[in-house]
Parts: sequence; C-alpha cells; structure tokens
Amino acid sequence: MKKNITFVITFVILLLQTGFAQQQHDAEMHRFITALMSKMTLDEKIGQLNLPSAGEFTTGTATNSDIGISVKKGLVGGLFNIKGVDKIKAIQRVAVEESRMKIPLLFGMDVIHGYETVFPIPLGLSCTWDLKAIEQSARIAAIEASADGIAWTFSPMVDISRDPRWGRVSEGNGEDPYLGSMIAKAMVKGYQGDLKARNNILACVKHYALYGAGEAGRDYNTVDMSRIRMYNEYFPPYKAAVDAGVGSVMASFNEVDGIPATANKWLLTDVLRKQWGFKGFVVTDYTGINEMIDHGLGDLQTVSALALKAGIDMDMVGEGFLKTLKKSLQENKITLAEIDAACRRVLEAKYKLGLFKDPYKYCDENRAKTEIFTAEHRKIARQIAAQSFVLLKNANNTLPLKKSGTIALVGPLADAANNMTGTWSVAAQHEKSVSVLAGLKQVLGDKATILYAKGSNLTADPALEERATMFGKGLNRDARSEDELAKEALEIAAKADVIIAAMGESAEFSGESSSRTDLNIPDTQKKLLKKLVATGKPVVLVLFTGRPLTLTWEDKNVPAILNVWFGGTEAGTAIADVLFGDVNPSGKLTMTFPQNVGQIPIYYAHKNTGRPLAEGQWFQKFRSNYIDVNNDPLYSFGYGLSYTTFSYGDVQLSSTSLKGNQTLKASITISNTGKYDGAEVVQLYIRDLVGSVTRPVKELKGFQKIMLKAGETQTVTFNITTEDLKFYNSELKYDWEPGEFEIMIGGNSRDVKTAKVNWAK
Repeated sequence: MKKNITFVITFVILLLQTGFAQQQHDAEMHRFITALMSKMTLDEKIGQLNLPSAGEFTTGTATNSDIGISVKKGLVGGLFNIKGVDKIKAIQRVAVEESRMKIPLLFGMDVIHGYETVFPIPLGLSCTWDLKAIEQSARIAAIEASADGIAWTFSPMVDISRDPRWGRVSEGNGEDPYLGSMIAKAMVKGYQGDLKARNNILACVKHYALYGAGEAGRDYNTVDMSRIRMYNEYFPPYKAAVDAGVGSVMASFNEVDGIPATANKWLLTDVLRKQWGFKGFVVTDYTGINEMIDHGLGDLQTVSALALKAGIDMDMVGEGFLKTLKKSLQENKITLAEIDAACRRVLEAKYKLGLFKDPYKYCDENRAKTEIFTAEHRKIARQIAAQSFVLLKNANNTLPLKKSGTIALVGPLADAANNMTGTWSVAAQHEKSVSVLAGLKQVLGDKATILYAKGSNLTADPALEERATMFGKGLNRDARSEDELAKEALEIAAKADVIIAAMGESAEFSGESSSRTDLNIPDTQKKLLKKLVATGKPVVLVLFTGRPLTLTWEDKNVPAILNVWFGGTEAGTAIADVLFGDVNPSGKLTMTFPQNVGQIPIYYAHKNTGRPLAEGQWFQKFRSNYIDVNNDPLYSFGYGLSYTTFSYGDVQLSSTSLKGNQTLKASITISNTGKYDGAEVVQLYIRDLVGSVTRPVKELKGFQKIMLKAGETQTVTFNITTEDLKFYNSELKYDWEPGEFEIMIGGNSRDVKTAKVNWAK
C-alpha cells in the first residue's frame, strides 16, 4: 500500500513539474514573440502570413531570385515545393542574414506517405490496421524530410469519405471515424514527437472540414450536411489530431453551411479554437482564399478580409493577404489585432520548432547524405507494404504460388516502377522503386522462369491515359493494336503454369482532381483479363488501385485477387513476398467495395430506414432496396482473407446488466484453423438499439490485430465503458443514453458474433 501511495505522489509531482515547465516555456515564448512583434512593421507582419510556392532557382541564385527578393523584404513567412537541403539552406540564409528582422522561414512539403522512402498510399496504410506501423511510417517520413531541410508536412489527411468516385479517397483512411481518429493520432505522433528533436517536423491535419463528402464524388464540390452528422461522423478525426497536439490545420476548399471553409468563422474559430482548444495556426489550401471569388463571396480584398476574420493565419500561394490586408486595415474592414493574432501564431510555430535558436536546424548536409532512402527504411517500407495488401479472393487456394515452374506476368502495371509509389509522392525518386517484374525476379532468383508481356495499354483512350499518367508517371503507351498486344500476352500465357495479371489504375488515376464515374478496371485491360481467364490457366489478379473499384465480374471469374493499392518504394518485392507465401496477407478493407456505382454512397455504419429490407431477403416491394441488385456490397468494411482460416467462438460478456461507469468486458475466442501462421484483425462493433436520435446499425469501437500460429487459439478481450457509447445528440451534447446495446465481434463488419447488454444510468 505504501509503495502505491509513493508511486501516486511521485506521479503527481512529475505532472506538476511538467505543467510548470510548460508554463515557463509558454511564458518565455510569449515574451520573445511580443518583443519581436513590437519591432515589426505592418508589412513584415503581413509578410509572415504569406506562403508562396518556392518555384525554381539554383543555390547560387537564391538571393536574386524573385522569391529571394521577397524574403529579403520580409514579405514571406514560409515556402513549400522546394526540395534539397542546399537550396533550403541558401534561401534560409537570405531570411536570417539579409532581411531586416532576420525571422527564419518555415519550409513545408506534401510529405504524404513517405519522403524518398515511400510507403503505401494512406488508404493502403489504413488497411494494415496496425497503428504502430502507421506511426513508424510517419516517423521515417519525418526523419527523411527533416534531413533534407523540411520542417513542416501537409499531412495527415483525415477526411472521411463514403464515395469512391472521389479520387482523394486514396489519400485518406477510409470511411470510419473511429479508425480514422486512431490513425490521425498515430500520424501526428509519428511526425511531431515533441518537436524538440532535429528529426521531428510539424504536422498539418487536413482538409478541415468535410472535404470528403463532396456531391457526386467530384473534387472541390459542394458539401451540405446536418451538424449532427458533422459531429458524429466527419469531425472526429480532425478533433483527434487536435487532441494529439497537431501544430497546424489546413482549411478545406468546400463550403460548410453555405460558407466556404476558408471564411467560415464558426468552423475555424468557434469549433476549432473555442470548442476543441486548438492552439496552432491555420493555413489555407492552395489558392483557397482566391477561389472564394468563384464561390461568390466577393473580390480578392473582400474574401481576404473574410478569411482573416474567420481565423485563417497563413495564405497559401494566393497572396490575397499580402496584396489587400493593408488596404482593408486602412478602411477599417479588419483590425490590427486580427493581423497580430495571425502573425503571432505563425511565429509561435517557428519558435516551437526551435528555428529562432537555430534557423539551420534542418540543414545538416551530413544527415541529408546518410538518413534518406536508407536500406533500413526500405526494409521497413517493404514489411509495411506487405501488411497493407488485401486478399479479396482465393478460390481453391490458388495462392500462395510455388517458387517453381513458369510464370506469365502480364499487364500495363507489371513493369511500371514509376507508378509503384502512387499519387502524392512528390519527393520520391520513381526510378528507384521496385516494379512487380523486378520484385518477382529478386524473390524468385533462378527458381522459376518469368515470361513478361505488357498485354495492353492502361486504357483504350489515349487522352484518358494521358490524364491518368501525369507527373512523370507515364506508362510508355504502346503503339501496337489491342489485338497485337493481347496476342503476345496469350502466347506467353500458353507456355506458363500460372498467370499473374498486374492491372487496374495507374498512380494518377486516383488522387486530387481524379474523380471517376466508372469504377471498373479500364476497358482494354478488362478485355485482356477475360482472355487470360479463358485460357483455363490459374490467374492471379494483382490489383493496383487508389480507391474501391467495381469488381463484380472479377469476383465471379478470376480465381485469386490480391489488392495491392500502390505499395510504395518496395511495392514489387512486397508483392512477391505475399504471392509466394513468405508473408501471409492480413490487410482488411477500410472502405466498402460496391457491386456497382449505383450503390454509392455505400458504407457499413448506415442507419436503418422505417422500411428496412428483411434479413436474408434480396428484394421486397415497398422496402428500401433496389429492383436490379441487392443492397449488399461486394466486399464489406473490415473484409480481408488470409492464406489460413480463423474461426470465432461466441461473445462472452462479463455481465448482461451494467450501471453507470462500470466496465464491460467482452471476450471472444479465435482459433487459427488453417495450415499457415497468420494475423487477424479482431473488430468490435456496437449498436445502440434505442436512442433519442436515430443511430447507425453498427459502429466500430475497437480492434486488435493478433498473430496466431497454425492450430493456435487465443481469447481476445475488449474493455467497454460508457465513453464507447457516447454520441452527439440533437442538441449537439456529447453523452450516452441508457438502454439496450448489441455487442458485435468478428473478422469484418458483416460476419460478427453478437450479444446484448442492458446499460442503465
């Protein structure tokens, strides 16, 4: 007992000391910045709010470049789109040695899923359901970016989306707010740490808010939803990032309640700062202020003033602040206090990063030579990529393949190293990525014969292919006819024991401004795939995609489908590891795959209607269903196969009746009933059966990723408290309501074992 008391006292003392130290640090920061700002001119204060794109200059011409001249005048607060420690050091030198106030610049970049060592696209990363691995990917990204001069990343992107037509689902974590919140916290922790170390960088959660809910799945489009839906389904990941201490927030392009997010005071001040307690700074997205002119809110001066008053601190690229705030101040349309508040927040970020003490903190040439694209980083990227792949189908145990015989490798993505990193891989050296062909050769050596043919172009339409292969990610379109390309592929297939078809989207078929209305595998590829299946040889579809696709035909006809997303730098080797059984796939979907586009939006946590379709029914007249297809998705949220099989026992509850703040223990026994060791993601869902407002049919509230050897059994226990039952009601009060709840545990959102509990206040 005495030991326990001593521990508690020690812990309390440490908390008090930590709090006191933080207070001291904050007071010192406040004094420093107050003194600094007292010496700054109005132009220099507004300059801190200006974030231009760096453009092109060489190290020797930094001083005399257009950017260099602006920096020297104190009219730039930060720069982005600049790569290389030598360039960054040169322009930082202009800021701290040639400008009047000698204020260091903040250098940012879209380090989205890795720097030069690239990890799977974020949607793929989320399918690992491995928070430690996700945090590690952000940690490595921060190490590499900081070694090359970058202090700030525009990540994580945590927009919830239930519409795979939207190309930017590739950059997010799927459809679920709980999982999205967990990943947001992990990413912020991985990037930032405590910001004191030289290899930590400032994170920027985006796009605040609701960006993933654009109408018709079209990028930058209108968003309109109730506030109860905002708070329960779309806000949680942003708030989780704020709770994790994220240093900056990026405003989204879309409108919220009829007002663009960039000028939405309720969103940026009332919710973000007052309700959630955010202390960092807010930056616009690329030309976000200027775009409000097209939204219909006024001219550049008007929208710039609206943005500042709403809570925007930094203007990316548009220069609306730089060009108009001084005039707006003179006309009493804004106040000096509003300019000062924004300037202070930007300066505080630089102070917290330690840039005032050491402006060249991130400009160590030795780190740049030794800590980027290392063998160890690539090894980890390979391991994480293999975890992200989702086995969608494996009829007759087609996979894993044998490391022998003759293998036909076919498809436009088979030998496309420059596409392996996926969208938003701006710092990657694409030529160093491992293609599927190279990966197979590396893993197989001389154990098997590999025959390769491209087989088809990405799509029959050359203009569409051009739009889908931008930013140096071309696929060297073949001038031969569709029949000629297919003939070559069928010839090698005839000589092979098995066919691997590397098909799907190219890297830039998804991502920003890459919305699609047709979610099938592109036409010419699908024709080839049908011909390959018709040979009667075993076919493995290695599917590249940045979004859920409609795979109804493939699911019925292709023996094995492995969804590999875009696996990053080591994609090819990771794919080979899984295809040949060196790694047992364990990825689980974080976004529902529809049967067809007409079902969209489709997501597991939907609400019931007053006329739900009866369980097990395909169609009932005057019920909520379609006349031409059932309501079910093709692949449900949380779904993913393994080379082994898992069986679930019944849910065991510690009690079926609880009261108040008691803890419910929900346990289930899982057995590996197959021949391979494997990992399983055990998922906990809860349904609130009666509420003051309608509630979803189930909601993810926990998960555990466990490893089981063949024949092994393990009991998994979830501790459930009233915190897991809380939601925002019609008054936007966050609380739980007593009543009956269903506790569901399973390997995906569809296949669950269920028990009920009554929970009283």
